Amino acid sequence: MTANGIFQIVFYFAVLILLVKPLGTFMAHVFQREKTLLDPVLGPVEHFIYRLARINPNEEYNWKENALAMLLFNFAGLLVVYVLQRFQQFLPLNPQRMSAVSSDSAFNTAVSFASNTNWQGYGGETTMSYFTQMVGLTVQNFVSAATGLALLALIIRGFARHSMKTLGNFWVDLTRSALYILLPLSFLLALTLVSQGVVQTFSPSFSVPLLQSTIDINGAKVTEQQIAVGPAASQIAIKQLGTNGGGFFNVNSSHPFENPTPLSDFLEVLSILLIAAALCYTYGYMVKDTRQGWAILAVMMIIFFGLLSISLWSEQHGNPAFTSLGIDQTSSSLQPGGNMEGKEVRFGIPNSVLWETATTAASNGSVNSMHDSYTPLGGLVALVMMHLGEVIFGGVGSGLYGMLVFVVVAVFVAGLLVGRTPEYLGHKIETYEMKMASLLILIMPITVLVFTAIAVMTDAGRSTIFNPGVHGFSEVLYLFTSQSNNNGSAFAGIGANTPFYNVTGGIAMIIGRYWLAVPTLALAGSLAQKKFVPPGEGTLPTHTPLFIFWLIAVVVIVGALNFLPALALGPIVEHLMMH
Repeated sequence: MTANGIFQIVFYFAVLILLVKPLGTFMAHVFQREKTLLDPVLGPVEHFIYRLARINPNEEYNWKENALAMLLFNFAGLLVVYVLQRFQQFLPLNPQRMSAVSSDSAFNTAVSFASNTNWQGYGGETTMSYFTQMVGLTVQNFVSAATGLALLALIIRGFARHSMKTLGNFWVDLTRSALYILLPLSFLLALTLVSQGVVQTFSPSFSVPLLQSTIDINGAKVTEQQIAVGPAASQIAIKQLGTNGGGFFNVNSSHPFENPTPLSDFLEVLSILLIAAALCYTYGYMVKDTRQGWAILAVMMIIFFGLLSISLWSEQHGNPAFTSLGIDQTSSSLQPGGNMEGKEVRFGIPNSVLWETATTAASNGSVNSMHDSYTPLGGLVALVMMHLGEVIFGGVGSGLYGMLVFVVVAVFVAGLLVGRTPEYLGHKIETYEMKMASLLILIMPITVLVFTAIAVMTDAGRSTIFNPGVHGFSEVLYLFTSQSNNNGSAFAGIGANTPFYNVTGGIAMIIGRYWLAVPTLALAGSLAQKKFVPPGEGTLPTHTPLFIFWLIAVVVIVGALNFLPALALGPIVEHLMMH
């Protein structure tokens, strides 16, 4: 690890932490409908939307009504994206004359973008028209991220309120999240990315002559190459800020038209964690105790940095098979050193590993290097980040409300250890809350492990695993881990665009998003109705270093140990075999 690499990572964390409070404060003002600098411009637009949709912005709903609104809205979006794919050959902005997407792939993609997973079993530049990319996928990038933010706002009110049956209005929170948070940030980032060379055009693909001709798989001479372009910058901005991750091009942010310079790389990876980190301060602001938000952010940072260090160490030490052949893998002025397979030389190991850890921590799924080419321990870090439940930053909104569930569990277990009724922010944590928390903790591991087992036991699942042995198992485990946690990244090396994986993956994504969101709303609704319990001498402080490390222990033990046997069959045994 060079001094330059260390500086880049330290600089990244410094900028991220500096932006937490101002952005977190702004988002709290948005959720609490307080005045912001954007009100003179966006206020009339907001009220026009309410009038057009016949929404009463002053009406509040209970948790069941908000859950129903969220499910209906997301189902409508899913249906629109499915129809656009199936009929895109008849729609405008299709200069490459893309044909209809197959029914199973269209289903998987529609679920993927509606659920904020953005798993892609297709090549964007060879499958989707500009119209489908913009009107279908980019719009879903905004509204799926806004859904996560709206759900978080409702859930935070559940923790902040007492003796109330309502949590707020999903439609209002959805509108304000998209209008005041996601749209302005995406506009600024898109303009910056265009300045760096990210393409934004309606022009069709064009041909360029090759400097040296070659032959294709059929032996025919090839003298030209097709260069795909399109309206990419607008989609890249929201894919990063909204922790969506779905790339305009097949290789995502490894593509020079999506991520051309070191500055674009820094801004894109910063955007992955920016909103999720700032929401911790938003939470503390809204519950009127910012120490709670800083404590949660500290938990996220400690776990993130620990796993980042493991991946950095593993990738920088390289592949022992190369060492045995006498190949020098040490970093020097002439070479980056370490395991550079699947990584861009313009980004190197530090920026590649930083992106890998951030994208799997934040439920983003975009990549600037190929995770399948990482060392077994490097790949293990990506898996563990997702196995923790996507609560280490996690998706915008969904990551923090997932972490709040672990906070409830940590408080409850601590209360049992000392023989007291557990309390959190003036709420007693009782049987109903723990039932909802148990659902949230158990559903994801069950989904991942059951679908992985089905895939490796059936011919339909095994037929497209192109890497045999333990690495092939790791690829299947990664596939369902990524989809069940709404992450969207992949290990590759597996043919996932098949009816089997498209259907099972679609089901896993539905469970991972909605079967977890509804119990969390139910938990928040229950807390909001409870009477305020003033803190006493026996109340557990939830902002101290002791609680921070207790919460880390609960997240690691409860979140990760479910997957230890599966990890032992995949990346752990592969690491032992490699050495």
